[in-house]
Amino acid sequence: MNKAFQALADPTRRTILKNLNKGEMTAGQIADCFDMSKPSITHHLNILKNADLIQSEKRGQFVVYTLNTTVIGDVLGWFYEFTHRI
Repeated sequence: MNKAFQALADPTRRTILKNLNKGEMTAGQIADCFDMSKPSITHHLNILKNADLIQSEKRGQFVVYTLNTTVIGDVLGWFYEFTHRI
C-alpha cells in the first residue's frame, strides 16, 4: 500500500485517477487533459500502474487505462479504519 500512497502524493496522478473514475481512457485521451509532454504522462501512468491503482489493456494500436477498483477499495478501507478510530 506504500506505493499507492506515494503515487497519490502527486496532483497530476490524482487528476488522472479522477478522469479515469469517469470511465476508461486511452493514453492519448489522458494526455489531452494536461499541458505536458506525452512522455511525462507516460511516466505518471507507469507510477500508477506500478502502484496497482490503474490497469492497462492493449486494444489494437491503443492502450486503454481503467481504475483498479480493488486497490482503490483497499486504500479507502485503510482511511475508513483510520478515521473510524478518531
